[in-house]
Amino acid sequence: MKILTAIPVYNEERHVEKVLDEVRRYSPNILVVNDGSTDRTGELLSRQKGIEVVSHSRNRGYGAALISAFEYAQVHCVDILVTMDCDGQHEPARIPVLLEAIDDADIVSGSRYLRDFRQDTLAPQDRRLINLQITSELNSRFGLDLTDAFCGFKAYRGETLSRLHITETGWGMPLQLWVHSARLGLRIKEVAVPRVYLDPTRAFGGVLDNADERLAYYRKIITAAELDKLGVPSTPLSGQPISCCESNLWTKGCCR
Repeated sequence: MKILTAIPVYNEERHVEKVLDEVRRYSPNILVVNDGSTDRTGELLSRQKGIEVVSHSRNRGYGAALISAFEYAQVHCVDILVTMDCDGQHEPARIPVLLEAIDDADIVSGSRYLRDFRQDTLAPQDRRLINLQITSELNSRFGLDLTDAFCGFKAYRGETLSRLHITETGWGMPLQLWVHSARLGLRIKEVAVPRVYLDPTRAFGGVLDNADERLAYYRKIITAAELDKLGVPSTPLSGQPISCCESNLWTKGCCR
């Protein structure tokens, strides 16, 4: 069975080497998607041995980096794709937990709110409240049973990736994923992972640093994804389907 761990990175010179050293202990195959980093991330990645790197010439967004990982996994016939962030929030030691759980699931998603861990840190209040609200709305509208709609620590079956049609390139990508998964009737499972915020002041960028704007953006993503799965063209922003980099919810340089 071929297992691949994919890590989207954008300006992660502080964490990337340490994270990769730890991931190697649990995953023999590693893909890094360098999403147009402007710091030393690219230089540090060039020194790494035994990893694959896909580089975006410009910063295209968190969702775009994951879309590239999905495409890579399909082209290379990966059986299980694990995705995780590179900012120190996700513990590579939990990769085996995801892999064990996917035995009877199509998607396994980490949840920072399923149970408590001794190393848990407090989530920024606005992020926790928005997560609660959006998670509740997804559950109510689509018959899901999630506790954490936004965790990027996930495992996907390879055949599942070909059934998804993810187009959202920004931070709202997980919400489009959940709507599509619900419509496809995918088997979804959550596993508990620690809640670690090494830098609670880390910004989203642009107007999304405003909690009200961020909540409105997330709701538009959900609505657009629902209409898309129903076969209804969705053009809520500027006559185009919602995409963080193309909508007026983002300013130059904020697609991450």
